[in-house]
Amino acid sequence: MGWNEWARGRVVEPSLYAADFARLGEQVALLLDAGATVFHWDVGDGHFVEPVTMGPIVLQAIAPLVHDRGGVLDVHLMVDNPERQVPQFAAAGADSVTLHVEVDWEPALRTAREHGLGAGLALSPETPVEEALAATDGFDIVLCMSVHPGYSGQAFIPESVERVRRLAEALPGGMLVQVDGGIGRENAPLLRDAGASLLVAASAVFGADDPAAAYRALADAVG
Repeated sequence: MGWNEWARGRVVEPSLYAADFARLGEQVALLLDAGATVFHWDVGDGHFVEPVTMGPIVLQAIAPLVHDRGGVLDVHLMVDNPERQVPQFAAAGADSVTLHVEVDWEPALRTAREHGLGAGLALSPETPVEEALAATDGFDIVLCMSVHPGYSGQAFIPESVERVRRLAEALPGGMLVQVDGGIGRENAPLLRDAGASLLVAASAVFGADDPAAAYRALADAVG
């Protein structure tokens, strides 16, 4: 299995960074019931991004719940030395890891493949699209950040729509475009039409009174 199987059609990925951690398992189960199949897991190291976020121990706790229901865990490594982190997240239950083009990603990509993981390449808003396009060989997806990485709840950067379009038009067939940051029902259709297949949603899902209903509404907006 890989991204071409996990992302049939367009997929909305709830970002667990914004979840209520006192109710994490409960909220994951509710979203699985609502139809979610891929969950986004943000990892910050306090260096590449300022926040220190979620580690492999917590991922390991929810991985059986997700996998037993046929779901996938997509780990976004916002870290300076991803090669050191990949084996830990593979052991904890990650299905795919995403590495930033702004760091030394090549050893981490090799390690990810050795562990049988999917692989994504991320670019931050200030990184030229051309820099990412030059580095995509060997990856399954490209993640276009539509906010600055590290913090949930930021406003969507409008120029991201055109960056997504440029990526989608230039990438080889079969390589998917993912977008993360400030996504909601207003801009999700624009990103879909620009060529995005994977939309990561944090506050738009978990900031709602009913995250499952919010997820379904967002999925319907891009379906």
